Amino acid sequence: MVGELEFERPIIELRNKIQELRDFATNTDVDLSNEIGKLETRLEKVEKDIYEHLSPWNRVQIARHPERPTTLDYISRLFTNFFECHGDRTFGDDEAIVAGIAKFHGMPITVIGHQRGKDTKENIRRNFGMPHPEGYRKALRLMKQAEKFNRPIVCFIDTKGAYPGKAAEERGQSEAIARNLFEMAGLTVPVICIVIGEGGSGGALALGIGNHLHMLENSTYSVISPEGAAALLWKDATLAKQAAETMKITAPDLKGLGIVDEVVQEVRGGAHRQVDEQAQYIDNVLKESLQKLTKLTPEQLVHERYLKYKKIGQFSFENDTIGVK
Repeated sequence: MVGELEFERPIIELRNKIQELRDFATNTDVDLSNEIGKLETRLEKVEKDIYEHLSPWNRVQIARHPERPTTLDYISRLFTNFFECHGDRTFGDDEAIVAGIAKFHGMPITVIGHQRGKDTKENIRRNFGMPHPEGYRKALRLMKQAEKFNRPIVCFIDTKGAYPGKAAEERGQSEAIARNLFEMAGLTVPVICIVIGEGGSGGALALGIGNHLHMLENSTYSVISPEGAAALLWKDATLAKQAAETMKITAPDLKGLGIVDEVVQEVRGGAHRQVDEQAQYIDNVLKESLQKLTKLTPEQLVHERYLKYKKIGQFSFENDTIGVK
């Protein structure tokens, strides 16, 4: 089965068994409703046990699910009158980032997000969701336009990281990311960032400096992938599961650390199970954030954003050394 996850195998086996019994009952006119009912009760219990006790590595797997909704999936469900804008006015257009103007419940906004593909052809077109410098410059161009016309900005984060290729480095990948961080910190309009899949390294952070940072329940946000961390720490990428346990990269962990403002509930089993329902959860969080932020003055927005990042991490001075609590 496409996108089947290892920890979901007991659930999938039960679902298949239930479907077999239903098909058999339909074809033979045998009443198996009692047996099917028992299996459905058991399935409900197994799903609850598994999905309510997901490990960090399980959440990493769900965040990487090939059918997980992308930025464009949410744009079509959350916004109206979306008009996509292209190009950075310097080099070209990067399809790993989509950006444009839309309306959210009648309010004009600017929406920007990483975009990966769901099959090989689209992944190649989107460069697997890993932007080049021109992608970040396109995003910044739209942000400055939003500031000029006083439109709130919504950023969807879903990337393994910025593209590390030779051409990207030649065109100033590091400078483009750093410029976005600098400029986003001082934007005088509301900026809301939502991690919808993988939030990887500076490639994610370049769209992640906002007044509110939200994360879907089964998304991840980290300076490096679990495989990369395992390779660096223990010289063995196969220890990725262990790395995921210790890195604190999941939404509940980051909420506890004060980095994430709100964890957005996901439908049972992951956002890919019911995209329309998941979009509604995001809709509710966006409305709440915009209601709060649109009441603030430009100066208050910038100051609040400054305080948000200033308070991340607590420092103590002990024995003339600086330690991080």
